[in-house]
Amino acid sequence: MTLVVLVQPPIADFYLTKKRTIPYGLLSMAASLKAHGYDATILDSLATNKAKPLALPEDFAYLIPFYGRPDQSLFCLFHHFRHFGYSFEHIASTVQKQKPFLVGISSLFSPYHATAMATAAAIRKWNPDIPIVMGGHHPTLFPEAVIASPHVDYVLRGEGEESLPLLCRALENGTAIDQIPGIAFQDTGKIKINPPHWTADLSRLPLPDQKNPACYRRKNQEAMVIVASRGCPMPCSYCAVSATSAHGKFRRRPVSQVLEEIQNQADSKGIGFIDFEDENLSLDKPWFLALLSGIRNIFSDKNVELRAMNGLFPPSLDEEIITAMADTGFKTLNLSLGAASKKQLQRFNRPDVRAAHDRAVVLAQEKNLSCVSYLIAGAPDQTPEDSLRDLLYLAARPTLAGLSIFYPAPGSQDYNRCRTLGILPKDFSLMRATAFPLDHTTSRLQTVTLLRLCRILNYIKHRIDMGLALPPPKPPPDVSAISDQCAHRDTISKNLLTWFLYDAKIRGMDKDGLVYIHKTDPVLCRTFITAIRGMPLSGVHRLPALS
Repeated sequence: MTLVVLVQPPIADFYLTKKRTIPYGLLSMAASLKAHGYDATILDSLATNKAKPLALPEDFAYLIPFYGRPDQSLFCLFHHFRHFGYSFEHIASTVQKQKPFLVGISSLFSPYHATAMATAAAIRKWNPDIPIVMGGHHPTLFPEAVIASPHVDYVLRGEGEESLPLLCRALENGTAIDQIPGIAFQDTGKIKINPPHWTADLSRLPLPDQKNPACYRRKNQEAMVIVASRGCPMPCSYCAVSATSAHGKFRRRPVSQVLEEIQNQADSKGIGFIDFEDENLSLDKPWFLALLSGIRNIFSDKNVELRAMNGLFPPSLDEEIITAMADTGFKTLNLSLGAASKKQLQRFNRPDVRAAHDRAVVLAQEKNLSCVSYLIAGAPDQTPEDSLRDLLYLAARPTLAGLSIFYPAPGSQDYNRCRTLGILPKDFSLMRATAFPLDHTTSRLQTVTLLRLCRILNYIKHRIDMGLALPPPKPPPDVSAISDQCAHRDTISKNLLTWFLYDAKIRGMDKDGLVYIHKTDPVLCRTFITAIRGMPLSGVHRLPALS
């Protein structure tokens, strides 16, 4: 059989969320190749715990005042830029040993495109005669730039399960490739670019076989990811797969097929955790209830934890849905709020979901489910005052605050908005949340302050859940004083919180026990303190704060 190696590249960033890097798209591509008679293997560069510290790239130097010093407290952000995954040399040598007919490389997230290209360059150096094809969100949107590289022979735009086998067959037989859906390539100096290809009927695709490595285990149990639908019918301006973006239209898989995929994995190994990466898992109530019922039947004698980490649309969550979710294995609801400001919701092209959000939080509380409510800060035209009010909105509700820093996602309306305003970062690598990409109506200093205030708020919620009151303000010691570096993080954080409530300065403590002051916006900090002193605060599990 003709071998195709599909590569998930490494990542360079401040952190990596391992439980969300299972290469589901490549698993689906491999299944499609096998269905067409090809052998396919996945070289997952992230299927390892390797993480090598890197020098902070020069373009990221403006982050040094925000990230430059380690912090042992619970209010910490990031400290070290790292290469997560296997080295480029390891990837290239592994491909060389496998002697494939073709190599496919995934490039999904534009800020990580540089590492995808470095992966292609390394493979080409070690394997100069092997055709290299690249696919994913970034090549779909920027095929000219990708195909201009000497290290990439072909680009497949859109979804590749149907087009990649066609490319392999054409290369194998020496036939024309210019009519392959989604293909982009160079021929005698001319570039041929076909429109992106989107699979019309997802039920036609073979089921991916998830033989996930041990590094993807969660709580010592096997984990799997499911994508039960593609695209999104919502018009959110910040999203690259929304109905107003360049992505294909919303399509949902049949419930029976999704259940068959889960059953296959449950039969072959013990599944303890399933993450649904859909944009709108619960939007169709009969479909979702049927899915949950089928999952309960599969795991009738076992416990499985379910999550929908991409977020749930609050208006779709009524009492019947939330009861079924709790009965099936959901422990936490990830709620997509976006903003609590009506004006900002309108900018985001989102309906006002606040009432539905609050109803979902209450229903979740009744079913012993915890909630995480996600907000966006730092978007174009968004004010820091509105973002602070968003945090305070969640301060009074039994939910964890999840603050997502805006980044311009290519293909979205807001990406085009940033380009029109002239505020796009100069390089794709800077278009990530950890880089605070915009310095617009919310400055970077205000953005990092909001992020730290969110950490402080969640720590306060943790204390409330423990039955503890908001501690009284306390004058700090000399900023150069050495604290007990062996103290528990909670003890360290409590002390830092009491000092913050006294003088509105957010502090950290380094590994040597040296207490220092973070660079933050004093007005936002003082406004936050004044507000929380005058309002009822809720924990995540709604234990009342002590007076």
